[in-house]
Amino acid sequence: MGNYLQMAKRQQVLALLDLGWSFRRIEAETGVRRETISRYHAALAAKAATVFPGSEAAAGTAPEEGPPAAPANAAEVFPGSAPNPAKVFAGSALGRPRATAAAYRSEITAKLDAGLSVQRFWQDLVEEFGYSASYESVKRYARTLTPTTRAVGVYHHAPGAEAQVDFFRRAPTLDAATGEWRRPWVFRMTLCHSRHGYEEAVDDQKLETFLRLHERAFRDFGGVPKVIRHDNLKAAVVRACLYDPDNHTIYAAFAAHWGFTSLPTQPRHPQENGTQERSGGYVKDNALKGRRFERLDEHNAFLRHWNRTVARLRIHGTTRRQVWTHFVQVDQPALQPLPAGAFPLFQTGERTVHADGHVEVAGAFYPVPLALLGTRVRVQWDAQLVRVYAGGTLATVHHVVRAGTNARMPGDVVASTRQQAFVDRLLGQCERVGPVLRPWADGALASRGVRAIRPIQGVLRLTRQHPRERVLAAVRTDLAQQHFRYQTIRALTEAAPITPPRALTTTDPVIRSMDQYTLDHFLT
Repeated sequence: MGNYLQMAKRQQVLALLDLGWSFRRIEAETGVRRETISRYHAALAAKAATVFPGSEAAAGTAPEEGPPAAPANAAEVFPGSAPNPAKVFAGSALGRPRATAAAYRSEITAKLDAGLSVQRFWQDLVEEFGYSASYESVKRYARTLTPTTRAVGVYHHAPGAEAQVDFFRRAPTLDAATGEWRRPWVFRMTLCHSRHGYEEAVDDQKLETFLRLHERAFRDFGGVPKVIRHDNLKAAVVRACLYDPDNHTIYAAFAAHWGFTSLPTQPRHPQENGTQERSGGYVKDNALKGRRFERLDEHNAFLRHWNRTVARLRIHGTTRRQVWTHFVQVDQPALQPLPAGAFPLFQTGERTVHADGHVEVAGAFYPVPLALLGTRVRVQWDAQLVRVYAGGTLATVHHVVRAGTNARMPGDVVASTRQQAFVDRLLGQCERVGPVLRPWADGALASRGVRAIRPIQGVLRLTRQHPRERVLAAVRTDLAQQHFRYQTIRALTEAAPITPPRALTTTDPVIRSMDQYTLDHFLT
């Protein structure tokens, strides 16, 4: 052998040959070329008799009955030359092996049609079907397949029927506050029939920004399309779904105010929003590519100028008509009229009713009916009002108060009046318990103020735990000493001697005998 491997590598190759691994697999595992592996395999099997395909039968063996079969893969022998058949070693195969990936033809074809890479669907085959062959085998087999050609439908839109919206980033703009160059978001709304559009650069994609961009686009068009299709933007869709996406509550109310229907595209189906995708690409390539702007308002001024002088004056490649003329003559008359006023923007969210019967909104606290304690309610608020909904039903409405304060229930009294009403109820209970308890309570309030409320409650509770006479006697003693302390009254009540209950008697002159109540007594 011309080249020798290190001892560890040579032992590894010999061990893998003993396991019956193929030369290709050993090469992939160890990095040793197949020619070198073949030489080591020949040296390993030097002591064994080698039988080559196409060689004659061994001497002394009886030939099989019937016509002799042609030797498989026999080497061609020319006149005057000795036979020289090709050697076949263990671990190699005759001819081109059948691709193991062919068993998964349908799965591989489907993944090719979906646009997945070979590396991706090889990983899927390993994970989903336990595929054990190498990535190279799948790659070689994929080259023999032709992706399925599918026809693509064309979307036709009636005048004023639909507009498509989306955001994209493009031209760097200088941020005056930070002194850094950044790429703002560019909003684009395109009318699908005439391809006339409205574009504006903004700093963010917040919900309020998204809604106000719609309003400015509608006013620029002079009307509202019947359908607005969007690419599952977070400002419009809470949860994307193939069959039933959840629209944002505020965006749904905004759509009802302006009179259009919000229509999200199917996830991972950009062809449904194809008009906007192509329109956005036109704005990026024709208007903004290679440009920079010093301010955001300069960016928007350029977009308005470009729309007036370039975009609306072009002959569209699909409609073969001038965009602006097509919009004015056909698309604009079919748009819905604008509503009288702007949309009153609000915010919404869910809250849990606290144990004190309030919900927190923007740092302020608003009372709700006590029947909703511990439940989840939906809160909707704007700059003036806070509305609380329970199960779709309006539970209460409050005026907005500043953060850190408590709003009052509509029609409720102020806190001081509510506390005085509570004290009056306590005094009425004291008067009903006993005549001496009311003067003691009045004296306690005069002496201790609001701190006397809890001692009065404690004394009223003592009347439910001890005989009323003992509690009133203790109150009489405390009133004479002018202590007005709950602990004093409780100690006097517990220290008072307990009068044993009177024993019942059955003999008394006023008590008749039981035999006088029998039926025989009345009959005689």
